[in-house]
Amino acid sequence: MGEIDIIKGYVPGAIGRIAELHGLYYGIHWGFGLFFEAKVAGELAGFLARYDDHRDGFWIASHDGRIEGSITVDGLKASAEGAHLRWFIVSDALRGQGIGNNLLGTAVDFCKSRGYRRAYLWTFEGLDPARHIYEKNGFILIESRCGNQWGTEVTEQRFEWTYDAS
Repeated sequence: MGEIDIIKGYVPGAIGRIAELHGLYYGIHWGFGLFFEAKVAGELAGFLARYDDHRDGFWIASHDGRIEGSITVDGLKASAEGAHLRWFIVSDALRGQGIGNNLLGTAVDFCKSRGYRRAYLWTFEGLDPARHIYEKNGFILIESRCGNQWGTEVTEQRFEWTYDAS
């Protein structure tokens, strides 16, 4: 296997490929459908259209020029609500090789470098390998509730990370 590159910023095809990764994984493993994939594509496109390099972070994991993973830090409401981590995924082909941990570590380092005191993410119960990565990087489960923000009813979970720079 060739080298995995972590690239900061938009590259052509990123929106479609990240939506595809989410659509395939969550469709195959969790039964999510069109609603979810369209939501990922639309919200990611909106995020990138207002992307501010000083406030936001967007990274992709690339293998042989193909996007195989991603993570974002949406800093728009970081001072009031905390930075929002979104669109964290690694392809089935590369999952389990430390790429997810590398991406999340990159996002956490970015939050620290920007002085963000809190970051949060939404996920759902049952994604145990991802939860392990969150907890390994200092995220704590702070809320759990039944919901359908992904178009399918699941037990949604909010994880939060806090940072004290002193």
